[in-house]
Amino acid sequence: MNKAVFIDRDGVINQCSGEYITKPEDFIFLPNAVTALKKLYKSDYKVIIITNQSGVGKGIYTENDLEEVHKKMHILLKEKDIELDGLYYCTHHPNENCECRKPRLGMVKKAIKDYNIDVEQSFFIGDKTSDIKAGKDSGCKTFLVMTGYAGKDKAYDAEPDFIVSDLLEAVNQILNAE
Repeated sequence: MNKAVFIDRDGVINQCSGEYITKPEDFIFLPNAVTALKKLYKSDYKVIIITNQSGVGKGIYTENDLEEVHKKMHILLKEKDIELDGLYYCTHHPNENCECRKPRLGMVKKAIKDYNIDVEQSFFIGDKTSDIKAGKDSGCKTFLVMTGYAGKDKAYDAEPDFIVSDLLEAVNQILNAE
């Protein structure tokens, strides 16, 4: 079985000012995010992004727009010799009550199956309580980063295992614990 680090996108990997990232030019990595992803990519962990993208379901942007943003992210990472193992996203409107939107586990379960993941050896990193709840409910250890929403959304009663300044601090703790 493999171990993985599941990572939320907006506010953890890239800047997010509360607005949706609708165009490739709006996608900007947070400081230290590329360094963190490079360390993970070189490790034994699968690197998997799990992201809610309800702007599609709300009609703010299209799934094609989302694909273009992800294409830019992949190109920028490839320039740094980094490849993601997986990228899963939910485009449903929050009112659709789908099984894939975090904190529900549809995307996480699919990734676990696709990559044969041992959740007890895996981690979930996010900036919202929905990320922490999804991580906890899936059996992963969780990190709340102080970038993005920094857990201030308070949408779910979910306590992280660790609170860190950013993605790099989380990755360093994960890799140093081995």
